[in-house]
Amino acid sequence: MFKKAFLWMIALLFTMLTAAENKPLVVGMELQYPPFEMSGKDGKPTGVSVDLAKALGKHLGREIKIENIAWDGLIPSLKTEKVDLIISSMTITEERGKTVDFSIPYAQSNLAILTNKKANIKSIGDLNQKNKKVAVKKGTTGHIYAREHLKNADVLVFDKENTAVLEVIQGKADGFLYDQLTVYKNWANHKDSLAALLKPFQKNPEYWGVAIKKGDRDLKKKVDAFIKQAKSDGTLDSLSKKYLSEARKTFDELGIPFFF
Repeated sequence: MFKKAFLWMIALLFTMLTAAENKPLVVGMELQYPPFEMSGKDGKPTGVSVDLAKALGKHLGREIKIENIAWDGLIPSLKTEKVDLIISSMTITEERGKTVDFSIPYAQSNLAILTNKKANIKSIGDLNQKNKKVAVKKGTTGHIYAREHLKNADVLVFDKENTAVLEVIQGKADGFLYDQLTVYKNWANHKDSLAALLKPFQKNPEYWGVAIKKGDRDLKKKVDAFIKQAKSDGTLDSLSKKYLSEARKTFDELGIPFFF
């Protein structure tokens, strides 16, 4: 009797584990950051992070489901298990690490400055003045940097990137702090009025990682193994060529390390 009960429990456990492995892997991302996270013309998720998530799903043998979530709702969604992980160009920070775990880095970036040519901004120091206004997106590392290092400037906090960019275009803000690629992209669309200061001004680069629920060591181990493989087998390099070829050319010409 005991033996039958034991075998039944083992079979049930195996069934539960198999069912868990067959469930779609739910990936949270904010589809507002092209070319990494965005919606295509057909409304479906596309971009570097989407392709990366699909490659991860293939590596794990699991279907991928993308959940489009506003930036400030991503980590809460992970903590409440509405998503299994986050792939959304998220910088690994000590503050975020208190509530979620991160994979090993899969990309690196630096903050850059998008400025109006009329503002005559040449460096980050030029923004740290009492008469200067700095636009940032709420909750980003640009917001954190401005709060900690630009004590003299007037920091304008916005919920959306394009609102912050518009402030610079209209001359209402002297600069916008965001990652290099976004700054490059917006400068490329408004070369007549804007300037891009792409060279790093931080002591250390920022690293992007996959955010995983705190304490989920098994999933972290699997994601880390995937990232190591993606770096060595050319997966990340192919995504760079597919989505970021023009930007990569500019970064190479300026001697600035690229994302991958």
